[in-house]
Amino acid sequence: MASYDLVVIGSGPAGYVCAIRAAQLGMKVACVEKRATYGGTCLNIGCIPSKALLYASEMFEEAGHGLEALGVKVNAPKLDLKAMMGHKDSTVKSNVDGVAFLFKKNKIDGIQGTARVVAPGKVEVTPEEGDAQTLETKNIVIATGSDVARLKGIEIDEKRIVSSTGALDLSKVPEKLLVVGAGVIGLELGSVWARLGSQVTVVEYLDRILPGMDGEVAKQFQRILKKQGFDFKLGSKVTSIDSSGKMLKVSVEPAKGGDAEELEADVVLVAIGRVAYTEALGLKEAGVELDERGRVNIDARYKTNVDGIYAVGDVVKGPMLAHKGEDEGMAVAEIIAGQAGHVNYDAIPSVVYTSPEVASVGRTEEELKEAGIEYNVGKFPFSANGRARAMNKTDGFVKILADKKTDRVLGAHIVGPVAGELIAELTVLIEFGGSSEDLARTCHAHPTLSEAVREAALGVEKRSIHI
Repeated sequence: MASYDLVVIGSGPAGYVCAIRAAQLGMKVACVEKRATYGGTCLNIGCIPSKALLYASEMFEEAGHGLEALGVKVNAPKLDLKAMMGHKDSTVKSNVDGVAFLFKKNKIDGIQGTARVVAPGKVEVTPEEGDAQTLETKNIVIATGSDVARLKGIEIDEKRIVSSTGALDLSKVPEKLLVVGAGVIGLELGSVWARLGSQVTVVEYLDRILPGMDGEVAKQFQRILKKQGFDFKLGSKVTSIDSSGKMLKVSVEPAKGGDAEELEADVVLVAIGRVAYTEALGLKEAGVELDERGRVNIDARYKTNVDGIYAVGDVVKGPMLAHKGEDEGMAVAEIIAGQAGHVNYDAIPSVVYTSPEVASVGRTEEELKEAGIEYNVGKFPFSANGRARAMNKTDGFVKILADKKTDRVLGAHIVGPVAGELIAELTVLIEFGGSSEDLARTCHAHPTLSEAVREAALGVEKRSIHI
């Protein structure tokens, strides 16, 4: 029986980062993965392949519609979808191969197979072929991630009715794509296929897009997407899909009740969220408590109610974000090693990788109002930023929310070019408890998009220069 200091179940961002950090701290570590390749959903069928297609489709759109305004004349671009998918696949391979290399470098035993916790300190691993083996370990970290949430009564075949997995691997551009869910995944993948020629309709149960994000940001972003050709049916629900004919016939009803309408689509993407993956892990049998949503219950130090068993990432409470899982993976490894691992959940950024991007960190205006916290707002549009004008990328704005009494920045929200990169500065500011004045007094290179961030900070005290 192989013996370890730590066995991590799952090699996604939470799992592989936890394994590497634990190995750095001197532990003997094994990481169990049921897939043939490491990296979990994120690297194999999620974050990485979607960003490859988002970028490639953005370049296609730019070549077809954006270059002429810059004085660059080219013939209409031709789509080679097979080659674009090849770019996606090679990007995935380089990333998953990178994780395998890091396991070797850090002397981590990567073990392929399905894991089951048979008792505290014992993990049974069953490979696709061959006999099961039992690993003995002082500590176990559950990092099994999440799976797609499903619509009741609607079967996902990954051909015509697809999850995010199938939407990343379509063999041709659908003429009509219906997206169920106006969250991050639905809008990102809808953007990919819209740029490549699909007519995209988004059906959302709520009366807004991007639930949980700042309301003003969501409203402006929806207007931008409408200009890009998106059609939205908010406050609506999909009740059935008839797949018997050449076209899918989708029944859509008002969320609050009313008459149904029928929409046709070549492909339907179900993107209504994700659920924690805890099935067949033996957790209940081992005495590990789950919450009402099937997530693993943990304390402030990621420990379950069973000694020696911890959990991190999508499988526990909090936003289902790869970087949140990475931070938790590092923190729990440090805690197991006797150090003071910690994650600041007030400084976890979130990004929608559309064009323009949407990024957020900290509190929204709605959350501050609900908490009764008085605040000041600073805003600055990219239309007033010299670099954005030069790039012809002027949609969107930067918004900073600061405590009215202390000026401490409590939240920041960006719609605009490379918002996912620009949000890092504001995340650092919140991490260090900085004020809007700290940022306003920091010199920023000119001309850069980051000047819009500084101008928004100046705007908190109504002293922006360029508006």
